[in-house]
Amino acid sequence: MAVVLRLKTFGTKKKPFYRIVAITKSTKRNGKSLEELGFYDPKKGKDQIGLDRGRVEYWIKNGAKPSETVKSILKRLEI
Repeated sequence: MAVVLRLKTFGTKKKPFYRIVAITKSTKRNGKSLEELGFYDPKKGKDQIGLDRGRVEYWIKNGAKPSETVKSILKRLEI
């Protein structure tokens, strides 16, 4: 079971809102996630990002691979 850290979409048309989740690789984009780790709102001010750093580090330590977008968000937050 390969686990990935990726974005799950919410919000409406032209007002996107994303949740950063730990999810199995074979699950659909908005399918059931293993754990919600934070949020990302690109429309508010300076890209509002909320993240549980401890849980993100836990998942990465245990072999979860972040998607390209999540990797850039983590890099921006210096994790």
